[in-house]
Amino acid sequence: MTEPPLIDQGALVLFSGGQDSTACLAWALRRYARVETVGFDYGQRHAVELEARGAVRDAIVRAFPDWAARLGPDHALDLRAFGAIGETALTGERAIEVTARGLPSTFVPGRNLVFLTYAAALADRRGLSALVGGMCETDYSGYPDCRRDTLDALETALNLGMEQAFSIETPLMWLTKAQTWALAKALGGEALVAVTVEDSHTCYLGDRTPHDWGKGCGSCPACALRARGWSEWTQAGRPALEP
Repeated sequence: MTEPPLIDQGALVLFSGGQDSTACLAWALRRYARVETVGFDYGQRHAVELEARGAVRDAIVRAFPDWAARLGPDHALDLRAFGAIGETALTGERAIEVTARGLPSTFVPGRNLVFLTYAAALADRRGLSALVGGMCETDYSGYPDCRRDTLDALETALNLGMEQAFSIETPLMWLTKAQTWALAKALGGEALVAVTVEDSHTCYLGDRTPHDWGKGCGSCPACALRARGWSEWTQAGRPALEP
């Protein structure tokens, strides 16, 4: 596949080490001349994703030398004090269920708002203009801070508050999980699909049991979404989705 012309402005990818952020990292590396990553330790139960971040980056460097040349530093930020405020099923030993508010108990209030605010402050210092995240409101867990309306409002606030011209890029916003698998294939072929399966981590419980679609418990909402997307994509013949 012919690479598109590179965008000179740099990009900062909010990179958890999961399926979605792996696709977003590949998407950014296809587009931007300089790409850096940032991850957040907020006391998540599935802290194994913090290890997956390094594994995915290393695998991409090995598999895609052209991308490796423009993959810059990784930044790890400690937000455990913030994570402790929410007391959710992602940060404590609580059941994963729908709460009285109609939201999943895995919802960490304000998480994406905080992540993007920290990311913008880091991007300001690093001279990066695009903030790339895997937020999606097609196949998702019902988190209100994943909605594009929320991110548009935050983009406006960040630019007003920092006198900047940041863009919050969400390449997966309108994709199903099956389409996210198809996008990975379009971006990096079967090599990127293999990196996603072998090295990325999505499971809320931190389980690394192997499956065709990757590693996880197979029953939490994150695993269910990922597995269903894999099944739908596989049954469709594993097509590629042009980015």
